[in-house]
Amino acid sequence: QVQLVESGGGLAQAGGSLRLSCAARGRTFSIGVMGWFRQAPGTEREFVGSINWSGGITPPADSMKGRFTISRDNAKNTVYLQMNSLKPEDTAVYYCAATYVGGRTYEYWGQGTQVTVSS
Repeated sequence: QVQLVESGGGLAQAGGSLRLSCAARGRTFSIGVMGWFRQAPGTEREFVGSINWSGGITPPADSMKGRFTISRDNAKNTVYLQMNSLKPEDTAVYYCAATYVGGRTYEYWGQGTQVTVSS
């Protein structure tokens, strides 16, 4: 089994920054791609971005490009989401997820961490 534990959420002012971390524990050798998603109240879950073991990145939607950066530390089995120039519309629960090696669906999910951006 794999457990994903997010941290780093909280309250930020518009224009500020936050860095989220997601640490994978357990059978980490089974993890392929790690990604971030977010979900605001009353909305569909939104893909934020993903990164594979070799550092290949699937970028976020246009609303986040240039502001959000994903990185990965394979030695620590941790993926990061650096969020800069935050906007109130970035307020959501952010989830870390992971696929099996070679898989295409996200099988593992973290518990989520709340990010709130005040104007």
